[in-house]
Amino acid sequence: MKFNFKFLLITLFICSISIAQNKGTISGVLTDKESNNQSLPFANVLLKGTKISANTDIDGKYSLSVNPGNYTIIFSFVGYESVEQPVTVTAGQTVTVNQILSSGGYTLKDVVVKSTANKQKETALLLDQKNAVAFKSAIGAEEITRKGVNDVATAVSKVSGVSKQDDSGNVFVRGLGDRYNVTTLNGLPLPSNNPANKNILLDIFSTNIVDNIGISKTFEAQNYADFGGANIDISAKKFSGKPFLTFSVGTGANTNVLGQDHFYLQDGPSYSGFKTVGVPDAPLKPYNYATSWDRQENKNVLNAFYALTGGRKFILNDESSIGTFVTASFSAKNKYTEGYSRGGITSDGDILSDFYRKAYKHSTTTTVMGTADYKINNKNSIFFTSLFLNSSDQDYSEYEGTNVNFDGGGATALDQITGFIKRGTFERTRLTVNQLTGKNKFNDQWNLNWGLGYSISNSAIPDRMQNSFVYAPNGTDYTFFTNSNINNHRFFQDLKEKEFAANIALSYNFNKKSNDDGYRGKVTFGYSGKMKKLDYTMQQFSFFPDRTTISFPKEDIHHVDNYLDEAHFGSSQSNRIHQLYNGNLDIHSAFANVQYSLTEKLSVILGARFEKLTQDVFYVTTTVPDGDNSNYSKFNILPSLISKYTLNEKQNLKFSASKTYTLPQFKEKVPILYEDVAQAYEGNPKLYPSTNYNFDLGWEYFPKSGELVSVTAFGKIIQNPINEMFLNSSSNDITYANTGKKATVAGIELEIRKDIFEIENENSLKTKLSFDANGSYLYTNQDLSNDKVNAENPFGANFTFTESKLTGASNFLANANISFLNEFSHDRDISATVSYSYFSDKLAVIGTSKVGNIVDKAVNKLDFILNTSLTKSLKLGLIYNNILNPTFKRVQEQGEVPGKSAVGDVLVTSYKAGSDLRLTLNYTF
Repeated sequence: MKFNFKFLLITLFICSISIAQNKGTISGVLTDKESNNQSLPFANVLLKGTKISANTDIDGKYSLSVNPGNYTIIFSFVGYESVEQPVTVTAGQTVTVNQILSSGGYTLKDVVVKSTANKQKETALLLDQKNAVAFKSAIGAEEITRKGVNDVATAVSKVSGVSKQDDSGNVFVRGLGDRYNVTTLNGLPLPSNNPANKNILLDIFSTNIVDNIGISKTFEAQNYADFGGANIDISAKKFSGKPFLTFSVGTGANTNVLGQDHFYLQDGPSYSGFKTVGVPDAPLKPYNYATSWDRQENKNVLNAFYALTGGRKFILNDESSIGTFVTASFSAKNKYTEGYSRGGITSDGDILSDFYRKAYKHSTTTTVMGTADYKINNKNSIFFTSLFLNSSDQDYSEYEGTNVNFDGGGATALDQITGFIKRGTFERTRLTVNQLTGKNKFNDQWNLNWGLGYSISNSAIPDRMQNSFVYAPNGTDYTFFTNSNINNHRFFQDLKEKEFAANIALSYNFNKKSNDDGYRGKVTFGYSGKMKKLDYTMQQFSFFPDRTTISFPKEDIHHVDNYLDEAHFGSSQSNRIHQLYNGNLDIHSAFANVQYSLTEKLSVILGARFEKLTQDVFYVTTTVPDGDNSNYSKFNILPSLISKYTLNEKQNLKFSASKTYTLPQFKEKVPILYEDVAQAYEGNPKLYPSTNYNFDLGWEYFPKSGELVSVTAFGKIIQNPINEMFLNSSSNDITYANTGKKATVAGIELEIRKDIFEIENENSLKTKLSFDANGSYLYTNQDLSNDKVNAENPFGANFTFTESKLTGASNFLANANISFLNEFSHDRDISATVSYSYFSDKLAVIGTSKVGNIVDKAVNKLDFILNTSLTKSLKLGLIYNNILNPTFKRVQEQGEVPGKSAVGDVLVTSYKAGSDLRLTLNYTF
């Protein structure tokens, strides 16, 4: 039996060799004439009159194994002229047939769509990264779906070197936070939706508007130079493929919310987030408000998601068409957290404000976007984008604990500083964006790209309310605490921001290569500018009920309307605080880039941006009632250098160097005191921009289509860095300052995308297991100078340490995903992804006067995503987010202060966000 088995194997082996030798191979590479003969992936290769076909891979390569004979190969690609080539195949031999495709004089009637390549696909984005001279990374709609991402902030955090701040849309790139990043839509700037932020919070954008998100961590002269971390560019989705209409619905819940018997919110805002409340006619009387001071129970505790998306192309003539895409969506989410909320921690670790917080949160996002891609002819196109977004956040929080300023009754000292605070905050943002971009090709050498954008953002806190309570003199009942304006108030804030932006770039290709093989060089010059105007106003109405006549049992803390009525409030005191600022930011820039292929392997881009910058703000505050200005103007020359050396057809080596700057935000420059329950912030009109010198060196390896290994080393020198710091006072308020002369940043990033296995059967159905991971290590160090801060600002500094990390910087970031795909038929499949992320400790606030630094502790996150196509039209999805449900902690590292090691870390805040379950259904008509 053993001999027969060996004989069978030998026989089969000889037969397989004989069969293989009876066949021949056709192979080659397809290139794109319209892109300087770069490889053309996803093109169609067909043997005429047969069913034998293939698609080119990410490198434009193809291979066909056929019987000997004479054939005609048809090469085709969407929007390009098809080409037929005769070929003769000999047994056991390989014949090479390379082909260049071009758009030529094709018309739409000639196009037969068999496959499309666009930047929603992971493979297409990797090809773009491979071919680009500049450093590029991106995440497309395909990857976003695979990883179960619902908002843009979370999508961006899946990219190497990027982390997301929990419970916020803020992202950190290479440890650098909001102030160092730039957010654009289709290359044009977006306004902020929060006076505390430079960028709009990315978590308010639903991913159903996204074609892809590009993250550029290196500066190029055509981009805005207020940049140190990354330029995050959202590309609005375009229509592609067949006409469609898709309806999506989703439901789910947060585990913390499900664990509560009751879910409370403040009175006033609607479930949808559109309703607003204005200031009443007589706002200094607490009983004149249309909304209750008391919490309201909310029965809608389930999360919900609805979306309607459609697209269609309209053929106008042989060369002209309009592709239209429209999407409308609404989402509502509920969260509940509880944990410590502390402030005023002294150098000895004493906690002056020590509360346990329970927070009920309801957030909504409504998005409507339409795009029209008008192809005038083969050489001219216009793309129009119109976006409306309404987002809202409700936060009703209850704080119970101690505060040294409390002056209640009771028999013990602890009773006298014990109290209760309730605060309801409603924030609403309405954003309208209209953009028009265009591409014009005059001939093979001259091209024009341009864009115009106008955006309006209205961010408001239309009705914040707070009440504070302490024990009444009898030590049993409660009464109002009326020590300061913040204790019992109504607050109204409005920020209006209008921005006009324009980009225009004219490029010229020169030094034509031999054999009609494209051009060696391209020079681009143009204009890039924006004009932003903002108006901020706030009103706070504070109330001081007569404590000698008002007291009530503890349960009536939630029935305050009964004690702030006309009969009880009577002639008690009240006051109004009104503060405002008006600002403008004007940037006008001319830029020039020269890209040149010095050899077949070495290319460089030399760029320069010549920029006139003006940032002015006028403010009226309680401390500056007559008003004052904080103005800044400068002309900047900002050079950049990018180079790429192609080691071989699969490997690149890239280098970049540039100079940029970082502006302070308007709110940071205005001396308004912003008071939260446990912490207060105050602006500094003496702030000025930082200057950044940036360096990157990267190696990229593309083993095959869809795979990547890359390593990037980077460094930055930041002159006059801006940081949050404690004021050198007993208040422990936080302010902003240029805290030292220099900060140094250095790090390394690693990214791997690998197919573990891929099996394709005779029906071209795949079973695939893939893995991707990225991580970055970051070193930051900055000097802290008391003398510099004292000399430049109206307040003093007494830093606890002489140096520190940069605020917002994590030493280590990591993301990892493993995905499985199984195709049952061309219309039925199932995919599953396990996604993990981690960021290490992150400095939040720099300590002064022997008070330690405040640090956000490390967090792990694990998600599971399951998607299945049941039919061609019906898809189901299951998302389980934050499975590990870690505790988020912020600590004051008092133990790191010399002489205070016995104190150790003091907990500032802590909470668990809960896990989120979501079930989605998509039906395409």
